[in-house]
Amino acid sequence: MTASGLFQIALYFLVLLALTKPLGLYMNRVFQGERTFMHRLLRPFEVAIYKLCGIDERAEQHWTRYAGGILLFSVATLLVTYAFQRLQQWLPLNPQGLGPISPDSSFNTAMSFTTNTNWQSYVPETTMSYLTQMAGLATHNFFSAAVGLAAGIAVIRGFARHSVKTVGNFGVDLTRSLVYVLLPISILGALVLVSQGVIQNLAPYTKIATLEGATQTIAHGPTASQEVIKMLGINGGGFFNANSAHPYENPTPLSNFLQMVLIFVIPAGLTYTFGKMVRDTRQGWAIFAAMSILFLAGVFVTYPAEQGGNPNLSKLGIESAPTASQPGGNLEGKEVRFGIANSALFAVITTDASCGAVNSMHDSFTPLGGMIPLLNIQLGEIIFGGVGSGLYGMLLFAVLSVFIAGLMVGRTPEYLCKKIEQKEVKMAMLSVLVAALSILGFSAFGSVAHFPKDSYINPPGPTTANLSNNGPHGLSQVLYAYSSGTGNNGSAFAGINANTPFFNTTIGLAMFAGRFLMMIPLLAMAGSQAAKKRIPVSAGTFPTHSPLFVALLVGVVLIVGALTYFPALSLGPIVEHYLMHDGKLFSLLLNPGVVWG
Repeated sequence: MTASGLFQIALYFLVLLALTKPLGLYMNRVFQGERTFMHRLLRPFEVAIYKLCGIDERAEQHWTRYAGGILLFSVATLLVTYAFQRLQQWLPLNPQGLGPISPDSSFNTAMSFTTNTNWQSYVPETTMSYLTQMAGLATHNFFSAAVGLAAGIAVIRGFARHSVKTVGNFGVDLTRSLVYVLLPISILGALVLVSQGVIQNLAPYTKIATLEGATQTIAHGPTASQEVIKMLGINGGGFFNANSAHPYENPTPLSNFLQMVLIFVIPAGLTYTFGKMVRDTRQGWAIFAAMSILFLAGVFVTYPAEQGGNPNLSKLGIESAPTASQPGGNLEGKEVRFGIANSALFAVITTDASCGAVNSMHDSFTPLGGMIPLLNIQLGEIIFGGVGSGLYGMLLFAVLSVFIAGLMVGRTPEYLCKKIEQKEVKMAMLSVLVAALSILGFSAFGSVAHFPKDSYINPPGPTTANLSNNGPHGLSQVLYAYSSGTGNNGSAFAGINANTPFFNTTIGLAMFAGRFLMMIPLLAMAGSQAAKKRIPVSAGTFPTHSPLFVALLVGVVLIVGALTYFPALSLGPIVEHYLMHDGKLFSLLLNPGVVWG
């Protein structure tokens, strides 16, 4: 690691810490219905939406109606996005004359953007028209993020309220998320990105003659407006296939830094919002501390692994002098304008959050460097995590932590002056098990499935024919794909060709499970907590704002993740790491299993 790299990591964390409290205070006032400095400007738009949609902002909803509103809204927007893709050849703003997208790819993409995953198994600039990009995908970046933020606020209310049967109003929370949080920051952020060179136009693609006399098509379009919300809303789907490694999406070190800040800023702020709403900011800082410990631990595993590089490259004659590690570190798949430190930091941030944007190719990372982004997703993306979903995912682990602490001392577990009983633990475990079943079940099936010649859901032969690598790295590609889908992340070990009917369909189902089959049990938990009475603090109450609780919470997150996913990781990146140091490499260009040197 270099001094410059460590300074950039420290600077990023300090900026994030500085923004957490002010944004958290602002969101607390927004969702409590209090006046903010934006109220005079934005309140008329909020009221207009209520009137247009028939929303009574004074009405409250039971958790079942709240969850029903989320599902109905999500289904409606999914169908609209699917229609845009299937009909784009007849719709305006299609200067390239792009045709309709296949049914399986349209389903996958519609489900992807509805669930805030933004997994893209296609090349955006050669597949999607401008209208589909803007009206179908960019708007979904706002909607899916607002849905997650609304759900997160509803779960917070469940822990903050007592002796009531309601958790808020979905229509109101959705509107306030859009009007007061996502839109203002996105407008300002888009202008800053344009100042850095991120393009924003509706012109046809440009064709130029290269120095060799060939013709090259340069894609461009309304990029800045989609770029800022893909980061702020933790969506991740880029306008270009290279995502944030593309110079039109991420041209400068400043734009790169801003994008990383945008990914974490709302999830970090929500920890303080949580503390304010439960009337004990120490609770919010405890959650922030646990997230920060896990985040920094990931950074300081990934960064040294990438800086050390592959020790076998000198043996292959790629480097002239034999060394114990790769000179200059592993720059394969990385943009030199960002370097190893910013690439490693970006990879950890985007997989801690359910973002999926990338400025380097995770498939080119070293085995341990690539394992951390994979593990971040498998832990549930609760290390700051998605907009709303990261906080309610961490609260799930907080409930499990106090439950385990209660078992150890023989006392009924409590959290925020309420008893944690059978229903809450069942709902928490249901969410954990749904994620594990989706990731491991689909990965197992996707690794061994074999289809006959007359199959319509996959090219004939094994699904492993869609992988660029064999051995443990090939398993990592499949495992990462279904982890990314279930975790609603969207990034990939890009060596896998997932644009087949089989992968489009199964990854789409994994996205649905990861979003809604985990969200609904937590809303049920929130409803149960809201109906309970507060109990007084006693000498035996376990303080959930102490360093001991933070340590317990971090430990539970890691233990649950280790017990669930360690066997699969052992067969993938861990064994690949040991084989790499034994001289065995797994590559598209090199025969797997050959000993070099």
